[in-house]
Amino acid sequence: MTAIGELPERAMRSAILSLSRQPRVGRLATRLSLTRSMVQRFVAGETLVEALDALDRLRAAGRRTTVDVLGESVQSEAAATAAADRYLELLDALAGRGLDGNVSLKLSQMGLDLSPELCRANVARVFEAAAATGAFVRIDMEDHARTDSTLAIWRELRAINPASGVVIQAALRRSADDITALIAERAPVRLCKGAYREPAAVAFPTKPEVDESYLTLLGRLLREGASPALATHDPRMIRAATDLVEREGLGRDRFEFQMLYGIRRDLQQQLVGAGYRVRIYVPYGREWYPYFMRRLAERPANVMFLLRSVVHEERRRPS
Repeated sequence: MTAIGELPERAMRSAILSLSRQPRVGRLATRLSLTRSMVQRFVAGETLVEALDALDRLRAAGRRTTVDVLGESVQSEAAATAAADRYLELLDALAGRGLDGNVSLKLSQMGLDLSPELCRANVARVFEAAAATGAFVRIDMEDHARTDSTLAIWRELRAINPASGVVIQAALRRSADDITALIAERAPVRLCKGAYREPAAVAFPTKPEVDESYLTLLGRLLREGASPALATHDPRMIRAATDLVEREGLGRDRFEFQMLYGIRRDLQQQLVGAGYRVRIYVPYGREWYPYFMRRLAERPANVMFLLRSVVHEERRRPS
């Protein structure tokens, strides 16, 4: 039986996904000032040049960065190959401009859903290019059905570029075991809560359970992990991390916070001012419309989260 309250959320998700697949709506959205202002806040531009300028501004503000070239879930081998090519161009540009050599990619963009072999070949090309310039590559985590493949491909290709890592989602029930294995492998892990709506059989169904999982994994990574990255905008999670670091004298250089481009810039600045490392996840690309809509569809509450973030910062802006 469907729980009370699920139907409105399902209806909203269905509507958002439907809109994401309608090119006419996308073209209209790109012309609306409200839509563009929202997207410009959370996407660093459509071109590499625009992204590089955004990265320069973030560096001047004391932020570290990781760059995501938009365009996951490709539908052809040519598109997957082209996606890898864009990462090679990005890595070359970052090195040439003296910016952070740090990128994030998704395996569905590299062709995982088409062919694991194609995906490995494309990721290997990116890893090789990163190794040549001393760059770090993080493989993002997608829905639970791709978790095993994602970890397997990273483990297989890690030798090409040891400066690489993965993402673990606290929402998944399996993540405690994954963290145990990854700590033993000295793997750089980015811990996030997880934005995908997953079945209760594989994921914690309530926010308190996800939060408790995040806090538990956060503690393990800070004490035992190799350069963990804590991806969160949640003040409670941030406070738990800083309290633990200060209480146990772990050192602020042992880890970093990661936040999304354009979200809680006030909190980013507070952490930088307090001497913590902060890295910003910076997406760019012409595929911003479907990307933006899918992010909202993954968890419709994100709509209100983004709006609250904007309102919160505007209220704090000096008049």
